[in-house]
Amino acid sequence: MIKGSIVALVTPFTADDRVDFSKLRELVEFHIAKGTDGILVLGTTGESPSLTHTEQVEIVSTTVEAVDGRIHVMAGIGSNDTKKSIALGQEFGAMGVDSLLAITPYYNKTNEAGMFKHFTAIADNVPKPVILYNVPGRTGCGISVQNVEALALHPNIAGIKEASGNLGYVMEISRYLSEDFVMYSGNDDMIIPLLSVGAVGVISVWANIMPDTVHEVVASFSTNPEKSLRLQLKHLDVINGLFVETNPIPVKYAMTQMGLLENGDLRLPLDKISRSGAAKLGSYLREGDLIK
Repeated sequence: MIKGSIVALVTPFTADDRVDFSKLRELVEFHIAKGTDGILVLGTTGESPSLTHTEQVEIVSTTVEAVDGRIHVMAGIGSNDTKKSIALGQEFGAMGVDSLLAITPYYNKTNEAGMFKHFTAIADNVPKPVILYNVPGRTGCGISVQNVEALALHPNIAGIKEASGNLGYVMEISRYLSEDFVMYSGNDDMIIPLLSVGAVGVISVWANIMPDTVHEVVASFSTNPEKSLRLQLKHLDVINGLFVETNPIPVKYAMTQMGLLENGDLRLPLDKISRSGAAKLGSYLREGDLIK
């Protein structure tokens, strides 16, 4: 599996609420030029719940075509319907993505046995490696340590994106990491702690605005962990600023201020950043010399 910085890419929209595929291609080229190791589309940051199936397919197709094998492409197949996740995984796998990100089943949730069977059914029936996505703050449920231990043995489950923010949990599941089951930090403010216990990279919101820096944080860790730590701590206020409101509201605002997007438009139910949120994030961006 891919190591390094994987950007959880935003989905750019035009002023009339269509996916801006021209801008999407520009963002792909931007990330490749800046050293990003992989691109995740259709994640939380990509506003996947408010995209139509047709839009999702075209986003994957456009990204795979634009990347043209130069870096890793991961596609989100998250759903609280196991059959839907399988169908998306089969479709995106056939389109040429390198891996698939599957979130825990939200809203209807499940019990322990159902969680295990959900991920097992997906992994059994899709043609690409599956990354588990543990983010209980979003979904209202998490993957237990016992289920991680069991799922890590599945030949088509290649890793976990861990975004619980619980270092005790991280320590527990780190015992099951191997060459065949890796971990990515799902929290930009915890990259160094997770790398220190065996994570191989980050799936990052922060990388949307500072891709070269996030790449360097991960790439330097094995040879110069002090440098990696200094970089993360130097930019911690910017990282925290990207979460002053629900992701991806702040990061789209930051990208607009930095000239990476023409607008920070979002799909309802997400709305533009509040005045207080914009002021707080703006101050962090100025202090970090990202805007004037």
